Amino acid sequence: MQPHPMIAVHDVEASSAWYQSLLICRSGHGGTEYEQLTANDDSLILQLHHWDVHEHPHLSDPEQPKGNGVLLWFRIDDFDDAVARAQAMSAEILDGPLVNPNANHREIWIRDPDGYVVVLAGHYGDV
Repeated sequence: MQPHPMIAVHDVEASSAWYQSLLICRSGHGGTEYEQLTANDDSLILQLHHWDVHEHPHLSDPEQPKGNGVLLWFRIDDFDDAVARAQAMSAEILDGPLVNPNANHREIWIRDPDGYVVVLAGHYGDV
């Protein structure tokens, strides 16, 4: 089993570019309504869907807080470089970079352009 999270966004192309820059991934679909972001091995990382396109009754209200109680959590191989990318992108940093002693790795918590909380975490033992 592999998770394929999807988030609703206001601008699919802008969100795609933001995540591609942050996560060093690529477009696997492209477009203004829907996007699939993939890793170098073509595995699906994240799906982006425009709020106002198609009838999806479970997308929720775009005016409400985004992802309350849900974190987009990515374990990454290049933690230091990812922190530098987040800073260069002027991403809103919510916490970190820090060491999470319970998970025994480093983390940085940021907010994406649509308000979702994104956590970038190093590998276990990366402290």
